[in-house]
Amino acid sequence: MTGHGDLDGIAAECQAGVLARRIVVQGEGEMTGTAEQIGGLLHEAGETHHRVFRIVDGADGDWASWYAQWLIDLSELPDLLGVRPVRSELIYVLVGLDKQYTAEDPAEPWEMYYAGGIADHFQPAGR
Repeated sequence: MTGHGDLDGIAAECQAGVLARRIVVQGEGEMTGTAEQIGGLLHEAGETHHRVFRIVDGADGDWASWYAQWLIDLSELPDLLGVRPVRSELIYVLVGLDKQYTAEDPAEPWEMYYAGGIADHFQPAGR
């Protein structure tokens, strides 16, 4: 993923994501809980991806395709979203979020940033 080549940085972001998911704030809405769960899935996908691509130290120019397939077929993402995303649409969303995250360079861990974007994008109409 762009901006995620540094292993120490990935480890720090993953730890921060785990901590962020452990913090429970009173009055959070359903979408926030969903985004936190999606963030957890993204964290798991990131760890799995890095293990699968360990020979090249996690480098994968087509990472978004791998993440999309894993999230759709091997995780609870479709259940959390209430819809099974079309793979190409999820790839598009992931690539767009990566570009935004890299440009904005927020303090928020990448998993939580992407999770919010995914939850917002696939939110059912009328919510």
